Amino acid sequence: MKRFILLALLATLYASGTKAQKDQSGYPITPVPFTAVKVAPSSFWGQRLQASRDVTIPLAFSKCESEHRYDNFLQAAEHIKDSSKTFQVTTGFPFDDTDPYKTLEGAAYLMQTHPNAIINGEPIDKYCDRVIGIIASAQEPDGYLYTVRTMNPEKPHSWSGAKRWVAVEDGSHELYNLGHLCEAAVAHYNATGKRNLLDIAIRFADCVCREIGPKPGQANVVPGHQIAEMGLAKLYIATGDRKYLEQAKYFLDQRGTVNPAWQNIGGGGYRDAEGYVHRTNQYSQSYKPVTEQAEAVGHAVRAGYMYAGMADVAALTGDTAYFNAIDRIWGNIVGKKYYLTGGVGACGDGERFGDDYELPNLTAYCETCAAIAQVYLFYRLFLLHGESKYYDVLERTLYNGVISGISIDGGRFFYPNPLESNGGYERQPWFGCACCPSNAARFIPSLPQYIYAVKDKSLYINLFASNETTVSVSGKAVSLKQETNYPWDGDVAITIQKAPVPFALKIRIPGWVRGEVVPSDLYRFDDGKQLGYSVKVNGENVNSELQNGYFVIDRKWKKGDCVELHFDMEPRLVRANEKVEADRGRAAIERGPLVYCAEWPDNTCDVLNVLLNQKPRITQGNKKIAQTDIVTLTTQAQSFSFGEDGRLQTKDETLTLIPYYAWAHRGKGHMAIWIPTALSAMK
Repeated sequence: MKRFILLALLATLYASGTKAQKDQSGYPITPVPFTAVKVAPSSFWGQRLQASRDVTIPLAFSKCESEHRYDNFLQAAEHIKDSSKTFQVTTGFPFDDTDPYKTLEGAAYLMQTHPNAIINGEPIDKYCDRVIGIIASAQEPDGYLYTVRTMNPEKPHSWSGAKRWVAVEDGSHELYNLGHLCEAAVAHYNATGKRNLLDIAIRFADCVCREIGPKPGQANVVPGHQIAEMGLAKLYIATGDRKYLEQAKYFLDQRGTVNPAWQNIGGGGYRDAEGYVHRTNQYSQSYKPVTEQAEAVGHAVRAGYMYAGMADVAALTGDTAYFNAIDRIWGNIVGKKYYLTGGVGACGDGERFGDDYELPNLTAYCETCAAIAQVYLFYRLFLLHGESKYYDVLERTLYNGVISGISIDGGRFFYPNPLESNGGYERQPWFGCACCPSNAARFIPSLPQYIYAVKDKSLYINLFASNETTVSVSGKAVSLKQETNYPWDGDVAITIQKAPVPFALKIRIPGWVRGEVVPSDLYRFDDGKQLGYSVKVNGENVNSELQNGYFVIDRKWKKGDCVELHFDMEPRLVRANEKVEADRGRAAIERGPLVYCAEWPDNTCDVLNVLLNQKPRITQGNKKIAQTDIVTLTTQAQSFSFGEDGRLQTKDETLTLIPYYAWAHRGKGHMAIWIPTALSAMK
């Protein structure tokens, strides 16, 4: 009983948006924490949260057991107790420690929606405490926590280097591990009020702050794989200790700098007098100082995490050079390097961004983790600028690029997410490099925190999902309920349950309703349709000029007031900028926030050998995939073959399309999003 009282008090505290919390966050717009939003179980996102509870998080924890993630910590603990005991490093990667961290983070979010969840036979809270105890046992006395060195300091993992931090820019992932530990620790602390994981993260962060920096005797290095910057910023907000923010800014400010005394070892690498390796290349976004960068380059996950960390530091310090750099990079992403599905990272070699407009379909990499990183970035840009365009791309990435990487039942995964398949892709139950499944485990349960935001006397509604929330507006608790079948239809009902003060409700009118595919000329609608929307309060139409993409209703609300939204939701034909070579002479079809694809089980023709009508008529239908209802789209097309006389023949076909996120649930086969409308685009 005491635990539930504590959780209720914490939910009230974090939903209250006190001045201290707002000032610490640094953002002009205040996030609404995950603890304040309860998503309806039967809704689209409620089903995804249920899958996380029942499948994804238990699976991730069980893999931590079977794949020896916990053994790494236990063996490190044995060496700490008795230094004569050393263990052979058998783990696949030096970042395997993050699998428990990321799964603990997801479990922390899950405790708010499913506090009675059972993980491998134990109550979720008890299981997490046991895992945290295992992690704590492997932490060295000075706070250092990196199992693949601690278990055998003389023969650590081959990527780790001979001593601490020496290879941190060259593959050791010591600081990557720190970042995920901080992210998990703050989420766990916010969800439970317990400090057991938070104190572990603080001790490791303190060790890093002592040992890495510009002072004599410190290692002058930066993270090779970014996320420490985000994690340290969160740790600063949770603790108020400014040294964590200063460390995050140091990591960013030192990136891309070269000391003339360093030895050039080739490949963008340098070695300093103490033996530390430094990388100054595009792959790790170190080719120039971050404030001078204007293009998204290199490893797409590392880049997304770094750009999100830049936003955090910009908000917390007010550094205008950071603001300007982030805005330039964002413009490059959504204008030249962003897939229709919201994925990023065109190239499998290096898991990286390609050149401007280099967006191949069959070989698109679009790592699931990279899509998640883009959500983090877009969210922070909204908190900085308050414009709906950032949520327009966040929504696109969320409904397509992210959840395509996680099966509907939560138990199978994609690492890359191509926009076309010749039959070579199949969802997997896990990967040796498990970053994507464990990232899915931590991200999906965090969804509630993205629905709302607050600024002064305004409450933003950014995503449409059935839920209930209580947030602080002007220092008073405001409660409302949202009911919708979105993304399947465009009707949303928002009921005010408690409103002790007047406030402005700011409702995002999605770009796809306003005729904008993305906030750039990278894609455009090409069907001549003009969708509309309507807003009613208590059954009466209301009008408002859009402010930064938001419909604003400013009034004194009373209990029971109901806002009804209607967005026209029709299939739309999309074309890409002519500079995107892979999509010339092709079209894609969307409906609402969902991108659609043609897949083999639904069609008698080869979906890679059809020609779409240039002005297609599209009808809607329904079917079940993975025991869930989806809306299908059907249109007419033509297939091609050679007859017995060797002449080209055409055949009228009925082409059925399904939401992209639902593909590859019925076995391997052909799939396509961009379908030819011109003979020149036929393969």
